[in-house]
Amino acid sequence: MITIAGAGVAGLACGYELAKRGEKVRIFDRAPGLAGNGCSWFAGGMLAPWCEGETAEPEVVRLGAGAINWWAQFTPVTRRGTLVVAPPRDQAELARFARRTERHRSVSGDEIGHLEGALSGRFSSGLFFEDEAHLDPRQALTDLVNAVKSLGVEILWDTQAPDRVDVDCRGMHAHLPGLRAVRGEMALIHAPDVHLTRTVRLLHPRVPVYVVPRGDGYYMLGATMVESDAPGPVTIRAMLELLGAAFALHPGFAEAQIVETGSGLRPAFDDNIPRVQWRGETLHVNGFYRHGFLIAPALARAAAAHLSPQRQEAS
Repeated sequence: MITIAGAGVAGLACGYELAKRGEKVRIFDRAPGLAGNGCSWFAGGMLAPWCEGETAEPEVVRLGAGAINWWAQFTPVTRRGTLVVAPPRDQAELARFARRTERHRSVSGDEIGHLEGALSGRFSSGLFFEDEAHLDPRQALTDLVNAVKSLGVEILWDTQAPDRVDVDCRGMHAHLPGLRAVRGEMALIHAPDVHLTRTVRLLHPRVPVYVVPRGDGYYMLGATMVESDAPGPVTIRAMLELLGAAFALHPGFAEAQIVETGSGLRPAFDDNIPRVQWRGETLHVNGFYRHGFLIAPALARAAAAHLSPQRQEAS
């Protein structure tokens, strides 16, 4: 029996990969269930490795390259790419983004209108990352739970993990040396009069923002990264920045209803690169920073290879 502490995206992905190899797995989580459970619940759900290359190390891009197909095994994935735009005064930001990333093509204002009719006439140029995708993280977590259970994995909610486990995926609760918290904040809004079909990133030198469609007029707004270990509700500053940037993207967001706000403490090491590392008899899978759904599949496969080296991955 392989035991895992933490039933966020990291712990569930590890459980899935180990169970596929025929291992018996038990996952512990002190939360009563998925809802509101850590950073995974408030994630953006962008599967955008090449966009992330703008600030992330090449290792993160490499690890995230296979995430789309991994998630598509058991949850809906919208493969419509990522559109990156900037206001006229911030065209230098768009050029800088293009220099720091790969797998994109430049698009004109007319092409932007063709890709997203709601943005027609609003931006003169942009970048289109055709090979990227997004998912609904809450639906994906629910589907991942069902997938691991179908493989025989036992999930013990509302249960403290024992002192010694085989895999520790508890994020900040793992208390690893060198691990720091980066606070992320989000808003879920309902704007039925705005029709976007793919993730759109609006560049700004101070407050870049991404807008991720959730379907039926719902959108997730995010982008804040604050070096802080203070939990709690979303700050007024963050909310003003997110909503102001959304309005700059499309004025129709001014009439949106704020459905939910939330924040989470993302675990990150000093170099912002995730790690799969042994500490004593426990394998720690941690440091996902802002890339949880993107890199969880690759790190889970690496963890499974450590713990179950003699078993082949199931086809």
